[in-house]
Amino acid sequence: MRQISSSSLNSPETPRLLVRVRDKIRLKHYSIRTEQAYTDWVRRFILFHEKRHPAEMGAAEVEQFLTHLAVKGQVAASTQNQAKSALLFLYREVLEIELPWLDDAAKAKDGKRLPVVLTVQESMRLLDEMEGTSGLIARLLYGAGMRVMEGVRLRVKDVEFMRRELIVREGKGNKDRVTMLPQSLVEPLQSHLARVKALHEKDLAAGFGEVYLPFALARKYPAAGCEWHWQYVFPAAKRSIDPRSDVERRHHVTDQAVQRAVRQAARDAGINKPVTPHTLRHSFATHLLQSGYDIRTVQELLGHKDVQTTMIYTHVLNRGGRGVVSPLDA
Repeated sequence: MRQISSSSLNSPETPRLLVRVRDKIRLKHYSIRTEQAYTDWVRRFILFHEKRHPAEMGAAEVEQFLTHLAVKGQVAASTQNQAKSALLFLYREVLEIELPWLDDAAKAKDGKRLPVVLTVQESMRLLDEMEGTSGLIARLLYGAGMRVMEGVRLRVKDVEFMRRELIVREGKGNKDRVTMLPQSLVEPLQSHLARVKALHEKDLAAGFGEVYLPFALARKYPAAGCEWHWQYVFPAAKRSIDPRSDVERRHHVTDQAVQRAVRQAARDAGINKPVTPHTLRHSFATHLLQSGYDIRTVQELLGHKDVQTTMIYTHVLNRGGRGVVSPLDA
């Protein structure tokens, strides 16, 4: 890796640092969320050190910032590790400065936590309180074990009604997988897609109708963005401006809308647990194991790389702590 001199950093030809960070992230096809998170951490790092340029700083300043996050900011271990990853990306990929000490630095240890899982009865009560688009998404999360972003990003071409399959594209770890389409959702989903298609045709008539396409597909297939099978299953109510291309498009619904709907439904159903959309994925896995499905099958449906990740759901398969009968009950 080459060292960058102060003169080159201050030259008018050198783009502003955050612009360079964004350009490098887009070159590597990272998600818009990663772009937003990394640029925010770089900005906070620079402001924390009173706007000094990162090339003029080193191990002491990075460790000081990460320590501040943990001690003063009291951030979670995962948040601290995300900040470290952003700074590692800044130095290695943008400034092209190799900092082995940062790569080898110990990651903050996150405590092992058991997932919040609903009973089958609680799951049904929750879903009974939900309707509309958010209700349909929530039923997919519980019925197919999808993550909330996998649900809102689902495209028409990835719904297989004949085989009753859903193809999850670019899930966690940028992996594709196949999961089931619940029979009870076939008719509601078909009716929903009929309304979405009418909305898409209305957009086309108004001179819009183009959807975001991943990576270089938009250049390779210029007309594909307007084709029906590429459209989102759950489009937003209004068109918006794409922050990367400045093109007006209809994006998918936000995950925040689903988050709010699930939390409200949990309150309405009287469920005294911290329920989020991811709780439905946890419940999906647990209820399959309770029904007798083998853990390898559940692992594939969830898209876990390691079966040990799936093993965490076995904690509810026995009544009480590890199936032990309390001496009070004895």
